Amino acid sequence: MSIRIEESLGVHVRALELRMQRSEILSANLANEDTPGFQARDINFASEMRNLEGAAASLPRSAEAGLQYRLPMQPSLDGNTVELAVEQAEFSRNAMDFQTSLTFLSMKFQGLKQAIEGR
Repeated sequence: MSIRIEESLGVHVRALELRMQRSEILSANLANEDTPGFQARDINFASEMRNLEGAAASLPRSAEAGLQYRLPMQPSLDGNTVELAVEQAEFSRNAMDFQTSLTFLSMKFQGLKQAIEGR
């Protein structure tokens, strides 16, 4: 009986990949806080995960396709829509969720290791 690694790890691998992509998007927003005309962007994580689940495993999909512009609560005069507090909060939340997914993935590997060892 063979173990299919991809199936046994579940959704956690795809979640980590999407979290990494979201971190890059949010860090670009933070880096361009003072860039005139820069439009803050983000992805809807839940929506993108549903899209990944519905898509065939052989067809990789980039989070770039699901990018949305963030609507500022208080627009700036130079057209920049990055709000530092919002971006920092979203980045922190994404980092915590990344760590949670990593913990679940680690637990899956521990379970597989125990199954292989026959414990």
